[in-house]
Parts: sequence; C-alpha cells; structure tokens
Amino acid sequence: MSNYCFGVDIGGTSIKIGIFDKIGELLEHWEIPTRKENGGENVLPDVWQAIQKKMEERGIRKEEILGIGLDAPGPVSEDGIIYGCVNMGWGTFHLVEAFQKISGVSLIKACNDAKVAALGEYWKGPCQGCGSMVMVTLGTGVGGGVILDGRIWMGANGAAGEIGHLTMLSNEEESCNCGKKGCLEQIASATGIVRIAKKFLAQQDTPSTLRNLPELTAKDVLDTAKEGDGLALEIVEYVCKYLGMALANVCCVVDVNRIIIGGGVSKAGEFLLEKIKKNFNMYAFHSCRETEISIASLGNLAGIYGCVKMVLEEIEKGA
Repeated sequence: MSNYCFGVDIGGTSIKIGIFDKIGELLEHWEIPTRKENGGENVLPDVWQAIQKKMEERGIRKEEILGIGLDAPGPVSEDGIIYGCVNMGWGTFHLVEAFQKISGVSLIKACNDAKVAALGEYWKGPCQGCGSMVMVTLGTGVGGGVILDGRIWMGANGAAGEIGHLTMLSNEEESCNCGKKGCLEQIASATGIVRIAKKFLAQQDTPSTLRNLPELTAKDVLDTAKEGDGLALEIVEYVCKYLGMALANVCCVVDVNRIIIGGGVSKAGEFLLEKIKKNFNMYAFHSCRETEISIASLGNLAGIYGCVKMVLEEIEKGA
C-alpha cells in the first residue's frame, strides 16, 4: 500500500525535504545543501539521492510512495514547466518530467515556491477553512501566492500572485532582478530594505546607530527601529507604506478573507505587522479594510507542506 509522500522545497542555499504519511502528517524533515554549480545540474539528482537515503533508513519501498511535490524559486506552469530560475542557474525545462525520469516516481507535482508556501499556510496554518487568502513572503525577494476557494490561483501565464513585481515607484532608476524598475521587491524584501536604508543614510545627516554598523542587514534596520532609533523608524515606515499600499491594491482585485505575511523579514512580528496594518487601512477600499492580516505560522516548513498538499489534491482528483 502506498503510504508516504515527500515534499521538497528547493531554495538557493538549502533544500528542505519532508516525509509525510498518507493523511498529510509530517513525520520528519531535514535539509541538504543546494549545489548550484554547472547550471544546477546536481540539484534534482541530489534531491532523489536524499529521498532514497531516507527510504532506506525507514525501510520504505518505492511502491509505497504516493507522490513527490517540488517547488522552486521561479515561474512554474500548471503542467510543471519551469521558465528559468536564476538562483539555480536553470533555464526553461520540464521540471516534472525531469524528476520523473530521475526518480521513476510517476506522480510528481511542481509549482513556484511562494505559491506553494501560501498553499501550505492555507492547509495547515491559521487560514484553515477561511476560503481565500493572499500570502506575501518577505525574504531575499518578495514572493506571493493567492489561494481562491482552497486552490492556488496560477493565472493565464503562471504569474498570479507575483506581488513583489507590482510597480510601486514610477521614478525609480535602478532595475529590479526581473528587469523592471520600481518593483515592491526593491522596497520591501530584505535586500530592498537595506537598499532603502542606504539611500536614507546617504541623503540625510541624522544621527543613527545604523551608521555604526559595518555590514547593514534588514534585521539591523528593524531591530534598531524597535529600539526607537529615529532614522531606522523612518525607513521602516517608508517600507510599510508601500507594502500596505501594495496589499490594499491586491485586495481590490481578489478581495480575500485573510492576508498572511511570511519570510525572514516577518520575524519582526507585531512591530512590523502594526505598521503594515496602519498603511493597509489607509489605502484599502472601504469594504476591504477589515481584512485580517497576520504573521505566517509554519515558518520554513510552509513549502514542504504545500508541496505535499499538491500531491494529495491530485490523488483526490483521481479517486
């Protein structure tokens, strides 16, 4: 009897893998390093090798695997084609078929990492049964996912939920990694917060603890703001203005029940959340102002949960 699923969250630094039972309970999770050399040719073989090792440890035969879900930090179509992934060095190829060939497992599902994290939070996080939600992930970049009626909204081109690439600054001169200018990612990601902080420091002579730090990080900016540093607070208010505005704009289109904030930047917790909510309420259409906004609960495990949920949904469809 097939009793196990694996969820695989492929990141630029590490790959998180989880083994789940047939009802979606996490049995164990672990990480392996992401080997990106030679165009990321080792990534998928390394994943399968790690899964095989765990199967050997637990005495699991291949016939007992229900399926494997994968995510990746790039645009992925519903049928499993990844359209380039800069962090991996990948171009466009059929991710599902490639992993089917390596593993010999027939049921493979794949999706964008932020979309899958949203599905994981919807399934096992605070949004269970809420109907619809938006998740924005504030990490090295800004990812997003939209869940409507319990399912990931992909959009016609797989770009639904690309909240990080909403244009927020029409006069921005620097380019985003996507090639556009003025994206939310350039403001509200961890790298964006540092970029904005450096601009503020260069343009003002206001005394600030931030000036004494040898290597500035987003955590430094947020921690210093929490301590009451005036310039750091100004930076955080600027970031949250545009983040709140972006989420308000999103709700004018999808009008969801809940908004979830995830990613490393979200570890600033209520301090960050209060400022996002204030700005969201300022810019939201009146009927959306009561939309609940909260911090994600699954942390780094959201991706593997979402990956397995994709597999279980596919099995339910065929039942």
